[in-house]
Amino acid sequence: MKTKPENDTELRAKINLETARLPWAELQRHFAQGSVVFVSAELDLVDVAVRISHDDKDSIAQWMGDGKLGKVSDEQAQAWTEADAVLWTSVVHPFILVQPDKGALH
Repeated sequence: MKTKPENDTELRAKINLETARLPWAELQRHFAQGSVVFVSAELDLVDVAVRISHDDKDSIAQWMGDGKLGKVSDEQAQAWTEADAVLWTSVVHPFILVQPDKGALH
């Protein structure tokens, strides 16, 4: 039986250790390939990564429907380029999840 995402402490710890802040400039080629996914600052980046790893379709669909998860838009990419933004990142193959630094929000 597969572990429930909320109980998968081993995966959660692994993802947490692999989460890093990266300049948007280093992520642009991945954006061009369509593999960068925006995660709203309202969500926990590690929790989202765990749930995607577990293919938690219900949570993913809910977040996408609420506009809290989705492909990075051209407008977001342009704004991050202009701001020389640094984003929190987590890799869940084949995607790179990105989230603005919560401390930088107004």
